[in-house]
Amino acid sequence: MSSVLRVELRDRIAVFTLDRPERLNAIGTDTVEQLKQALEDVGGDDDVRAVVLAGAGRAFSAGADLGEIESFTAPGQFRAFVGRLTEAYALLEGFPKPSVAAVHGFAFGGGLELALACDLRVVERGARLGLPEMKLGVLPGAGGTQRLPRLVPPAIAKQMILTGEPIDAERAWQLGLVNEMAEPGGALAAAEALASRLAAGAPLALAAGKRLIDHGLGMDLDAAIAYERETVSVLFSTEDRAEGLKAFRERRPGEFRGV
Repeated sequence: MSSVLRVELRDRIAVFTLDRPERLNAIGTDTVEQLKQALEDVGGDDDVRAVVLAGAGRAFSAGADLGEIESFTAPGQFRAFVGRLTEAYALLEGFPKPSVAAVHGFAFGGGLELALACDLRVVERGARLGLPEMKLGVLPGAGGTQRLPRLVPPAIAKQMILTGEPIDAERAWQLGLVNEMAEPGGALAAAEALASRLAAGAPLALAAGKRLIDHGLGMDLDAAIAYERETVSVLFSTEDRAEGLKAFRERRPGEFRGV
């Protein structure tokens, strides 16, 4: 299996770069298998506190690998392919370390679905984001119909999905789909800067914060607040909590160890 995902460790950040520029970083089975392996590898590395997802060449990703899809001869093969994508994206979404997508050029189809599975998104001005599957007679199948309406107003998600028409970075920013805008050529640097700010946090609290927000959205408010109370109570007994208070009193950054 040739490498289509480049992994670089920079301080406390792991940068995953889709590295198939000649195919506009089309996402196939090789990509998702290497993504899963990369997540497993950095998940066990205590020195890595955050992940950045980027794309090589002139775009983040054109989407799922149509060449691989066109080789399928039975519906079951496509079902299995979509299953591999959804499994990898779910691992990224549920990963205990925060992730930031650095989007330039465009993120279409499975490429946008990958960015949606990240916790945060940094997008360059002029970039385009879309789910064009309707134009091919199908629909997004790797979480797009479910994650997008949880991030933007449902009517906007319906318009994007049912027309297949993309939106530009500026519109995505207005809708709250994008956390930070970057100038052309600056998405990766801006995403790394944001990831560095995340990596400065206490690892246990970062992971717990992700769980509280993601799981709490599926609960009624009283249950979610009870879940919050129990989670925060557990964090209170950690060494990192004691270090955070000490650092605050000493007016210095906390030196968190994830314990």
